[in-house]
Amino acid sequence: MKKIIVILIGIISLHANAQQDAQSSLYFYNPLNYNPAYAGSRGSLNFTGVHRSQWVGWDGAPTTQFLSIHAPIFQKHIGVGGNLSYDRIGSRTNFTAMANFAYHMQLNSKDLRLSLGASAGLNSNQHDFNNLIVSDQTDPIFISVNSATKPNFGLGAYLYSKRFYFGFSVPHLLKSSLGADTSNSFLQRHFYSAAGYAIPISTVFDLKPSLLLKYTANAPMTIDFNLSAYFFKRFWVGGLYRMNEAIGINTSYQINDKLMVGYAFDFPFNKLSYKNWGSHEIVICIDLRSKNNAFISPRYF
Repeated sequence: MKKIIVILIGIISLHANAQQDAQSSLYFYNPLNYNPAYAGSRGSLNFTGVHRSQWVGWDGAPTTQFLSIHAPIFQKHIGVGGNLSYDRIGSRTNFTAMANFAYHMQLNSKDLRLSLGASAGLNSNQHDFNNLIVSDQTDPIFISVNSATKPNFGLGAYLYSKRFYFGFSVPHLLKSSLGADTSNSFLQRHFYSAAGYAIPISTVFDLKPSLLLKYTANAPMTIDFNLSAYFFKRFWVGGLYRMNEAIGINTSYQINDKLMVGYAFDFPFNKLSYKNWGSHEIVICIDLRSKNNAFISPRYF
């Protein structure tokens, strides 16, 4: 049965025209992955790494790694950064490398800011069916290795303050083939909208709802809703609901002013729940901030 699952995952990934970006339950810790306007908004040199193992127990199930680096320059009006992602599902791999630029504007005398961002980079897709066990060894689909590297660009906007954020982005502006020029599989344009608000309950406790909407052609909209409690500006515990797909929990701890670690677990409640042990995700976040840089964004961090 597991071998059949591997083959199905490989075929689906080759012909997919639906939601193609890698999933992440800790999306609120790594917005640069889908919105270039986030670059520099933390007011620090930030490193964020995420590892996700999805549908653990299935051979060929997705595994994904994200790495983001960004910082403000020129008195915090400009943010620059880069992000990498590597996603493997079945016999298909995807690697993305993007450079990000953002311009931040102060909108009022308080702390409301608007950032406009752009990104440029490369997206590389490869599928290799040589190692799959199939009944017809001469089938050209299953003895081929196909790869393609294409340029890509993204745009985004990010409105934020100390307790609120709202963003909209299109990280893949170009619709490009996932394989050879004759391939019928394409990397579709993806549209993201994210929002969150920190509600002060007491001097030591904040309630933090957040929302992420993802849409691409030929697929239903995906909505992630997270509701978390934040204690003593150090400890976070929350719950996730992914519409028609999964529920989960997440937690994180701010070890010191520079280092944060977190973990998330989600489990599908649809047909994907068959013989797997859910999805596991870890995050490490490092902030390096100069003594003269007093601007600290406490949104979810």
